[in-house]
Amino acid sequence: MSSIKAKVSHVECCGNLCFVKFDVCEQNLSMVSLELNPKIKVGVEVVLLIKPSHVAIAKNLSGDLSYSNQIKVTIDDVQNGEILSSLKLRCQDKIFESFITSSSSKRMDLQVGDEVVALIKASEISIGEILDV
Repeated sequence: MSSIKAKVSHVECCGNLCFVKFDVCEQNLSMVSLELNPKIKVGVEVVLLIKPSHVAIAKNLSGDLSYSNQIKVTIDDVQNGEILSSLKLRCQDKIFESFITSSSSKRMDLQVGDEVVALIKASEISIGEILDV
Protein backbone atom coordinates (compact mmCIF):
# COMPACT_ATOMS: atom_id res chain seq x y z
CA MET A 1 0.00 0.00 0.00
CA SER A 2 1.38 3.40 -0.96
CA SER A 3 0.82 6.35 1.34
CA ILE A 4 0.98 9.98 0.25
CA LYS A 5 0.72 13.04 2.47
CA ALA A 6 -1.82 15.55 1.10
CA LYS A 7 -3.90 18.57 2.06
CA VAL A 8 -7.69 18.71 1.65
CA SER A 9 -8.61 21.48 -0.83
CA HIS A 10 -12.33 20.83 -1.44
CA VAL A 11 -15.16 18.83 0.13
CA GLU A 12 -18.57 18.36 -1.48
CA CYS A 13 -21.19 16.01 -0.04
CA CYS A 14 -24.66 14.93 -1.10
CA GLY A 15 -26.16 12.75 1.59
CA ASN A 16 -23.54 10.15 2.57
CA LEU A 17 -21.64 10.41 -0.74
CA CYS A 18 -18.70 12.81 -0.71
CA PHE A 19 -16.24 14.07 -3.32
CA VAL A 20 -12.96 15.30 -1.84
CA LYS A 21 -10.05 17.01 -3.60
CA PHE A 22 -6.49 17.05 -2.30
CA ASP A 23 -3.38 19.09 -3.14
CA VAL A 24 -0.46 16.76 -3.87
CA CYS A 25 2.76 17.90 -5.57
CA GLU A 26 1.05 21.06 -6.84
CA GLN A 27 -1.47 18.79 -8.58
CA ASN A 28 -4.93 17.58 -7.56
CA LEU A 29 -6.09 14.14 -6.51
CA SER A 30 -9.79 13.36 -6.03
CA MET A 31 -11.55 10.77 -3.92
CA VAL A 32 -15.14 9.57 -3.72
CA SER A 33 -16.18 8.34 -0.29
CA LEU A 34 -19.20 7.13 1.63
CA GLU A 35 -19.70 8.49 5.14
CA LEU A 36 -16.73 10.85 5.30
CA ASN A 37 -15.16 11.47 8.71
CA PRO A 38 -16.50 14.85 9.93
CA LYS A 39 -12.91 15.93 10.76
CA ILE A 40 -12.14 16.06 7.01
CA LYS A 41 -12.32 19.78 6.20
CA VAL A 42 -10.52 22.10 3.76
CA GLY A 43 -6.95 22.69 4.96
CA VAL A 44 -6.61 19.46 6.95
CA GLU A 45 -3.53 17.34 6.22
CA VAL A 46 -4.09 13.63 5.69
CA VAL A 47 -2.31 10.50 4.53
CA LEU A 48 -3.88 9.00 1.42
CA LEU A 49 -3.69 5.26 0.79
CA ILE A 50 -3.46 3.79 -2.71
CA LYS A 51 -3.01 0.14 -3.66
CA PRO A 52 -0.17 -0.21 -6.20
CA SER A 53 -2.37 -2.56 -8.25
CA HIS A 54 -4.83 0.34 -8.73
CA VAL A 55 -2.30 2.68 -10.34
CA ALA A 56 -2.25 2.51 -14.15
CA ILE A 57 0.49 4.12 -16.23
CA ALA A 58 0.16 6.22 -19.39
CA LYS A 59 3.06 7.20 -21.61
CA ASN A 60 2.58 9.88 -24.28
CA LEU A 61 -0.99 10.37 -23.09
CA SER A 62 -3.38 12.33 -25.29
CA GLY A 63 -7.14 12.61 -25.37
CA ASP A 64 -9.80 12.66 -22.69
CA LEU A 65 -10.09 10.01 -19.98
CA SER A 66 -12.65 9.47 -17.25
CA TYR A 67 -9.88 9.07 -14.66
CA SER A 68 -10.12 12.19 -12.48
CA ASN A 69 -6.67 11.45 -11.08
CA GLN A 70 -3.98 11.97 -13.69
CA ILE A 71 -0.79 12.83 -11.86
CA LYS A 72 2.48 13.57 -13.66
CA VAL A 73 5.32 11.48 -12.20
CA THR A 74 8.85 10.34 -12.96
CA ILE A 75 9.83 6.66 -12.85
CA ASP A 76 12.53 6.16 -10.19
CA ASP A 77 12.81 2.37 -10.50
CA VAL A 78 11.53 -0.44 -12.72
CA GLN A 79 11.65 -4.07 -11.56
CA ASN A 80 10.38 -6.38 -14.30
CA GLY A 81 9.38 -9.83 -13.02
CA GLU A 82 8.10 -12.75 -15.04
CA ILE A 83 4.47 -11.66 -14.75
CA LEU A 84 4.34 -8.33 -12.88
CA SER A 85 6.48 -5.22 -12.87
CA SER A 86 6.90 -2.92 -9.89
CA LEU A 87 7.41 0.78 -10.65
CA LYS A 88 8.54 3.37 -8.11
CA LEU A 89 6.99 6.70 -9.08
CA ARG A 90 8.08 10.12 -7.85
CA CYS A 91 6.17 13.36 -7.72
CA GLN A 92 8.45 15.97 -6.12
CA ASP A 93 9.36 14.39 -2.74
CA LYS A 94 6.50 11.88 -2.74
CA ILE A 95 7.12 8.27 -3.77
CA PHE A 96 4.45 5.69 -4.53
CA GLU A 97 4.25 2.41 -6.38
CA SER A 98 2.46 0.86 -9.34
CA PHE A 99 2.13 -2.83 -10.22
CA ILE A 100 1.47 -3.49 -13.90
CA THR A 101 2.02 -6.53 -16.07
CA SER A 102 5.57 -7.07 -17.24
CA SER A 103 4.30 -7.34 -20.81
CA SER A 104 2.86 -3.80 -20.52
CA SER A 105 6.07 -2.48 -18.99
CA LYS A 106 8.15 -3.98 -21.80
CA ARG A 107 5.70 -2.96 -24.55
CA MET A 108 5.77 0.64 -23.27
CA ASP A 109 9.57 0.43 -22.87
CA LEU A 110 9.33 2.00 -19.40
CA GLN A 111 12.70 3.22 -18.16
CA VAL A 112 14.06 5.00 -15.09
CA GLY A 113 13.73 8.73 -15.69
CA ASP A 114 10.68 8.47 -17.97
CA GLU A 115 7.99 11.06 -17.33
CA VAL A 116 4.61 9.34 -17.34
CA VAL A 117 1.10 9.90 -16.01
CA ALA A 118 -0.19 7.81 -13.11
CA LEU A 119 -3.92 7.13 -13.46
CA ILE A 120 -6.00 6.37 -10.36
CA LYS A 121 -9.78 6.10 -10.14
CA ALA A 122 -11.31 8.38 -7.50
CA SER A 123 -12.93 5.34 -5.88
CA GLU A 124 -9.50 3.71 -5.35
CA ILE A 125 -8.11 6.34 -2.96
CA SER A 126 -8.82 6.31 0.77
CA ILE A 127 -7.78 8.35 3.78
CA GLY A 128 -5.56 6.35 6.10
CA GLU A 129 -4.83 8.98 8.71
CA ILE A 130 -5.80 12.52 9.65
CA LEU A 131 -2.61 14.39 10.55
CA ASP A 132 -4.08 17.58 12.00
CA VAL A 133 -7.50 18.88 12.89
